[in-house]
Amino acid sequence: MKITQIRSFSVQDEDGRGYMIVRVDTDAGHHGLGEVGIRNWGRAINEAIEHLSEFVIGADPWSTEKLWQEMFRSGFFPADKVYTCAISAIDIALWDIKGKSVDMPVYKLLGGPVRDKVVCYPHTQGRTIDELVANSVAAVEAGWKFVRWGQPETGGQFEAGGISTLEPVESMRIAVEQMGRVREAVGPEIQMTFDVHTRLDTAHVVQMCKELEQFKPFFIEDPIRSENQGSYRNLRRQINLPIAAGEQWATKWPFREVIEEDLIDYARIDLCIVGGITEALKITHWAETHYIDIVPHNPLGPVSAAACVALCMASTNVGVQEMPRRPGSYATELFPQQLEWANGYSWCPDAPGLGVEFDIEAAEHAAIDPGGSMPRLRRNDGALTNW
Repeated sequence: MKITQIRSFSVQDEDGRGYMIVRVDTDAGHHGLGEVGIRNWGRAINEAIEHLSEFVIGADPWSTEKLWQEMFRSGFFPADKVYTCAISAIDIALWDIKGKSVDMPVYKLLGGPVRDKVVCYPHTQGRTIDELVANSVAAVEAGWKFVRWGQPETGGQFEAGGISTLEPVESMRIAVEQMGRVREAVGPEIQMTFDVHTRLDTAHVVQMCKELEQFKPFFIEDPIRSENQGSYRNLRRQINLPIAAGEQWATKWPFREVIEEDLIDYARIDLCIVGGITEALKITHWAETHYIDIVPHNPLGPVSAAACVALCMASTNVGVQEMPRRPGSYATELFPQQLEWANGYSWCPDAPGLGVEFDIEAAEHAAIDPGGSMPRLRRNDGALTNW
């Protein structure tokens, strides 16, 4: 069996959400699906996919480790984040092909299930505190065991291409009020995860976390900017809440410091940025030696979700899986077959590969520009800050 073609599809579902899907075909009639982690960089990633095709087309799709090394190292300079997004999508598609070629789910190729289902958390964001509380209560009533939201903006409309405001001290005050209201509404048995989204600096995070301790969140996610992993040493000394981080890190190497020095409690591996399933497996097993659980980052679509759940089903060290929306409740024209879900848990269907189907004809009618603009945040003084 040899790889014959690699294609990418930038598409939009009926609700306006975008996805960048990669399909890898073989001469045996099997094909695999992958997903790109930073869709708004789609034009650059498409060029990377075209370049990487030179190393992949004609190769055996079962040679995932060899092909990963070829894609990552063949330019002499190690692949950057644009390239690791491309590598991730291709690698996930190769694992999908491997499963389909032997009529076996990917999670069984990864070692088989150590759990029957994976607990997940939805996104329960709200534009106001009342809306956040209502969304959180609705999620619990729908069967979710977790709720999740992020560091609140303090002005403007936070949307693609838009500019809104985040003034740290004001945002911190709102965040504390939010968590108190949500805890009161959902009760002590429901877990809360809170995503700072790298929006604050260390001093602000420390102060906020001291006030959030009383509400016992499951973890605080990405509390500081991601460029300097060593900054987590200072943070670790000063806060008493579990820390989750890693969604912006490409490949295993940025995880080295925080794993080896036990600077985080949960590894937020993004399979569609980090280098696919091949690389995520290494980080997962490495984290296990430090009793660090994985919480795979999954803000994307059904292919990313399936890859994440397959990894979680086959891994012992799992905290919870991000699942913004209930599988099967969105983008069903593009993805007629998705993950299974019930009562806050998700699992892979007993189908070959990832168990996700992608309708090419529907994709052609839903095509969009592979680029796009991200939301932007500014402080009251006009300075740009992380969104």
